[in-house]
Amino acid sequence: MKIMRCLVVVVAMALFSAPRIHGQDLSKYRAFSFGTTLPDLAKQVDAKPTDAIVVHEHPALIEELTWRPTQPLNSAVRAEPVQKVLFSFYNGALYRMLVTYDISATKGLTDEDMIGVVSAQYGPATRPVADVSFPTEPSYRKTERVIARWEDSQYSFNLLRSYWSNAFEIVMFAKQMDAQAGISIAESVKMEQQQAPQKQAAQVAKEADDLERERQKNIETLRP
Repeated sequence: MKIMRCLVVVVAMALFSAPRIHGQDLSKYRAFSFGTTLPDLAKQVDAKPTDAIVVHEHPALIEELTWRPTQPLNSAVRAEPVQKVLFSFYNGALYRMLVTYDISATKGLTDEDMIGVVSAQYGPATRPVADVSFPTEPSYRKTERVIARWEDSQYSFNLLRSYWSNAFEIVMFAKQMDAQAGISIAESVKMEQQQAPQKQAAQVAKEADDLERERQKNIETLRP
């Protein structure tokens, strides 16, 4: 039992290594604050704004940038427990983060262990019977079950275990912007579905025109 308690303490220190979140400040994760612009956040992770992927353009601009922390080459230096962070932007402002922890960093930890680790930084958790959505992530199911939640009136942090990879993850978001982004994404998907037949017909017509041009060119140039 003492060994397990020691393990939880060590993992807590590793998962939230400096810079750390102090107290119940849910407005940021490490040095990444909600509302930060894409260019400023890209600079923080040594990336370029053009590295971001445009997910939707209308009615609002939704972009995503993936950051994979560099692991230390020196084995004496503590490894970075975060495997990757997916940053989501609504009209250029950071509104959601999906933090995925390396499985090796949390190996052997139960859900209760992980809740204890996170609670050491954020305070007591709630255990809602709830799901969290992934509206822009086709690699995920549409929703994942929330293991535990830390929140205030503006922000929500949700601990889950990925259905596909079994890795612990934290989905965190600014509530107001996340709601606005969700509405925009739903409208964009609806627009894309409505426009799909016209786009498909236009693509078929273009391919037919291209084929006809190639046909005429080959008729003129082909020598038996």
